[in-house]
Amino acid sequence: MSVVRRPRGESRLAIAIRTAALSLALVTASTSSWAAAPRQLDAIASQNYEIPPGPLGRALSSFAMQSGIALSFEPALTEGLHCAGLSGTYSGPDGVEQLLVGSGLELVERNDGSYTLARRVADSGDGLTLAATTIDANSLQGSALPDAFAGGQVARGGRVGMLGNKDVMDTPFSVTSYTAKTLADLQTVTVADALERDPSVRSTGQTGGIVDSFFIRGFPVGEGNLGELAFDGVYGVAPNYRVFTEYAERVEVLKGPGALMYGISPNSGVGGVINIVPKRALAEDLTRFTASYSADTQAGGHIDVSRRFGEEKQFGVRFNGSVQQGDTAIDNQERELDIGAIALDYQGERLRLNLDFISQKEQWDAASRPFTVAAGIDVPTAPNGRTNLSQDWGWSETSEQSALLGGEYDLNDAVTVFAHAGGGKADVKRMSDQVPRILNDAGDTSNIPGYYKFNVDRSTADIGLRALFETGPVSHTTTVMATRYQDELSRGINNGTDIRSNIYHPIDVPKQYINAPKVLRISESELSGVAITDTLSVLEDRAQLTLGVRRQSIESRNYSATGAVTSRYDDSATTPVVGVVVKPWEHVSLYYNYVEGLSKGDIAPATAANSGEAFAPYETKQHELGVKFEQGTFMTTLALFQIEKPSGELGAGNQFSVQAEQRNRGVELSMFGEVATGTRVMGGVTLLDGELTDSATRANRGNEPVGVPDVQANIWTEWDTPWLEGFTLTGGAIYTASQYVNQANTQELDAWTRIDAGARYVTRIEGRPTTFRATVQNVFDREYWSGVASYGAISPGYPRTLQLSATVDF
Repeated sequence: MSVVRRPRGESRLAIAIRTAALSLALVTASTSSWAAAPRQLDAIASQNYEIPPGPLGRALSSFAMQSGIALSFEPALTEGLHCAGLSGTYSGPDGVEQLLVGSGLELVERNDGSYTLARRVADSGDGLTLAATTIDANSLQGSALPDAFAGGQVARGGRVGMLGNKDVMDTPFSVTSYTAKTLADLQTVTVADALERDPSVRSTGQTGGIVDSFFIRGFPVGEGNLGELAFDGVYGVAPNYRVFTEYAERVEVLKGPGALMYGISPNSGVGGVINIVPKRALAEDLTRFTASYSADTQAGGHIDVSRRFGEEKQFGVRFNGSVQQGDTAIDNQERELDIGAIALDYQGERLRLNLDFISQKEQWDAASRPFTVAAGIDVPTAPNGRTNLSQDWGWSETSEQSALLGGEYDLNDAVTVFAHAGGGKADVKRMSDQVPRILNDAGDTSNIPGYYKFNVDRSTADIGLRALFETGPVSHTTTVMATRYQDELSRGINNGTDIRSNIYHPIDVPKQYINAPKVLRISESELSGVAITDTLSVLEDRAQLTLGVRRQSIESRNYSATGAVTSRYDDSATTPVVGVVVKPWEHVSLYYNYVEGLSKGDIAPATAANSGEAFAPYETKQHELGVKFEQGTFMTTLALFQIEKPSGELGAGNQFSVQAEQRNRGVELSMFGEVATGTRVMGGVTLLDGELTDSATRANRGNEPVGVPDVQANIWTEWDTPWLEGFTLTGGAIYTASQYVNQANTQELDAWTRIDAGARYVTRIEGRPTTFRATVQNVFDREYWSGVASYGAISPGYPRTLQLSATVDF
């Protein structure tokens, strides 16, 4: 058997990942037992192996652990493949060759001495397909998509804005990238479903609702009518209200402010950045169909087709289409969804181009809405998640279209220029409840329905240059970039008459007839900036320093019903970043960052004594210190952070000024990978200490901020059963501690725990890779308030829900 060596110039990857530690003490204690460098296959003397017949992936993992080599590979390569095992004495190369007989795969050695799997070129026509890999047709300028990590659930790197894609061990930030395999195995519908497994993220949107929103590190992201999710590294393209996972290759989360790396967030979010990596054409043909079902009668189908054309397969097309419709698990609620997404690409020797189109339409009958709670009462016990207060004559329709053109060109082996241009359009129509107000402990509500129309238009463009060069012993990766983003929001509202109901016993009332509103321009903004970063590396990348600065300009206007400008804002700010990575040992990376976030400065409201006064952009400051420990097939990250965010409030004399501040301190422990052959774990815990360190209301000083629990914990496990090949049991838990609904800390949501369970079976039917999945969310049908938005609106959690799906490759 020959071991294929990759050519130099490929992006450097640190060796595999492992630790089952739940604290820094456990990480430290285990270091000595795992510190040995990975062994080279050719250097392994003959030794005895007893690896039973079974799934190829499991057998290879056993061989890697017994032989001491560092091996990680895309699980999709071995799905449905089996081997005869290994019994007897073999050298390293002979053992691998025996395991891979008839698989069409070969072992590939990376530059760092670790190994991965690749399909033999001569065997590429065997009819097999890949699940979640993209072709590596990018340059060495930081744009190559990092490999999936052992277990396939999380990638071993992700995008860090203008810094490009970086290996997790070379990144001075906490970044998690969930793969397409995870999105499929968890049977996710939207990005909110995917991020439920992240201990730093909590969804504040409603089950059965029309908008997804989040808290990251205790700060809101995605609230309002301007979408804050990035798409392929830029704002203004991802669908505005709900982003679906059918067209996502990965969902990445950069934790902490990202103003320098991504520019100011459109709605001023500072807790983190969620980036959608779009699906691209694969190296091999793919035709995949997935049929899905969820309670009560929500059924759907998803087709995923990938093809490459040309003599050198330089032209690619990837199409994803999906339809879903039927009753949901919530009473009297129906939903219909249509998605079409196409990605075109050209991969030349020096030029690479991508063109993405997304079109989606989601319709609801009786869509869920959040609740507010009247002052002076305790938050009532949550109703069952199936209970629907919304009137069954209410409806909602959201249509969105997006497009993005991106490209990069290698001027030479060390310099690449890149650019993006695109935008999105969202149209919303709904006649439904707004935000019902809970009036008393009995759960009685007051609510005024309305006919709402929203139009949101966004555009984005950027251009940049990335260069690699050396100054003596120091290697540099320098990026210069200019960005421009625009949005315009138009809105119309006509209100109906008050409806009285109850959260436990909803009351049906006759349909109200409300005239369609006239849609008027409400606001527009322009966010532009220029930035430069430089990552300096010495000692073979064991010590890295990232320095950067962005000059950000913010311009916005608000309009009256007559079209007159009621307020104007035009200001700018400079945002720095400092990041340090030190790798004292082979599998340990220490990091520190100081980074700032930006929020649009307020304009004093009409009720203030200084009405119309504009304030400079708010600068949020983060300090973060952490350690990342990887071993074989498992990784753990432990991070300590502090984020301070100022804001404006009305104070004495009815004067509006910047005198409020929220400070969140936290400890994050995250982990993912294989803890043993056939057993995978993903999750962690976040401890938060949120405090209103300053406030115009003296009584609120020292209180906890809205929506910041002391503890958030997640665990998700998978176990490949030994008694049935290809059969996997899955399950996990989500825990959120109590959290306050108001800054006075007089209203509080109870702590809650949700248990999920499921199973997956991977097989081949008439030679076609086939996967069956089943998941039960909220197994014990727990009744709970899942979270609270920054403006005090609360939402019930999931009811017990069954999800089924079957995926077949043709």
